[in-house]
Amino acid sequence: MKQSISVLALWIFASASVAENWPSWRGINENGASASDAPTSFSNEHNLAWKVELPGRGCSTPAVWGKRIFVTSAIDQQDGILAYDWSGKELWRASLGELRPGRGKRVGSSANSSPITDGKHVFIYFKSGNFAALSTSGKVIWKTNIIERYGEDKLWWDQGTSPVFAGGNLVLAVMQTEGSSYLVSLDKKTGKEIWKSPRQYETTRESGDAYTTPHVVDIDGVETIVCWGANRLTGHNAETGELAWEVDGFNPSNEQYWRVIASAAITDNIAAVPFARGNSIAGVKLGASGSGSDWLWKKEDIGTDAVTPIAHEGKFYILKDSGIGRGKVVCLDARTGETLWESTLPRSSKIFYSSPILAKNKLYIPREDGMVFCATVTKDGLTDISENMLQETIIASPVAVNNKLLLRSDQHLFCFEE
Repeated sequence: MKQSISVLALWIFASASVAENWPSWRGINENGASASDAPTSFSNEHNLAWKVELPGRGCSTPAVWGKRIFVTSAIDQQDGILAYDWSGKELWRASLGELRPGRGKRVGSSANSSPITDGKHVFIYFKSGNFAALSTSGKVIWKTNIIERYGEDKLWWDQGTSPVFAGGNLVLAVMQTEGSSYLVSLDKKTGKEIWKSPRQYETTRESGDAYTTPHVVDIDGVETIVCWGANRLTGHNAETGELAWEVDGFNPSNEQYWRVIASAAITDNIAAVPFARGNSIAGVKLGASGSGSDWLWKKEDIGTDAVTPIAHEGKFYILKDSGIGRGKVVCLDARTGETLWESTLPRSSKIFYSSPILAKNKLYIPREDGMVFCATVTKDGLTDISENMLQETIIASPVAVNNKLLLRSDQHLFCFEE
């Protein structure tokens, strides 16, 4: 079977000669995995290269290109972005307009969506609808407002989807129960609309709300945008936005309030789709345009609600983030759904919102209270589990590049290295 390949990753590897980049929320391959080493033990006193205080709250994950680190944040009641170098020095900051406060005081913010960069520009999106392109030196190239252009945000909570690159353009997914749902493609240089494709489904109360980020993959030679939300996994042609296929069956009883937060994860043309509010996960084989896709397996005893799985080399790594059994980490074979191993992190009443990453053979798993677990992945499960307490709320996902670990809390940006 043809292996699923991130179009973003292909472009970056072909064009970038710098060391390592983390250009979007889930990294260079959109799968939460990195080839970098990173420190396994760290704290405010140990292996801390630097930390900087951020000007406001935000739950977005930093993006990295070359010598620059980009972070979105509230800045004086404005939507803002800051750039730092690898010494922690602020290079520039920019404000993009009045922010719209986050509804979720513990886990939400006005800046939940993560930036994405192609090395020449950085693109940012906020709950207010503000959407902008800046040069990597901080110059605003264009700015628009998605809500003013396309309609009201009707999500119950703070929007969290991040933009992706597809078809040479910038694509954003809006998926909501009560308002207009669609994919829109914008020209990266101008912000001009290239295409807009409806993605409207009738669902029960709140079950059409999705906070997920799409994937862009090559499926049998077709560049495809894969979206998860409104009880359906869909594939769209990246050039036109046209719906190529859809897979349903994730909510056969039409349950209410089955909004989705955790994104799907993809390896070897197989998507792991978390559903049922953290109680189930399914494996779906992705098909090319017109051929549809097929369910491969379903697990009703494993799931994740807010935390996106890692997909790497034919395996899925899934963290039970809340409820009974929280802290359990499961490794599944992508093709069969077979459980290869299970391990359990030290127990706590706290839950997880940050999506973990795999850096070589090390898992990094932040908990909301600032505890960051690091563990070695073996064929039999996790070993050498270390507990690293930062004493600050962590919702953003970690970043491992250039033998360093970046962690964004609700107060600071941390950089750790051996």
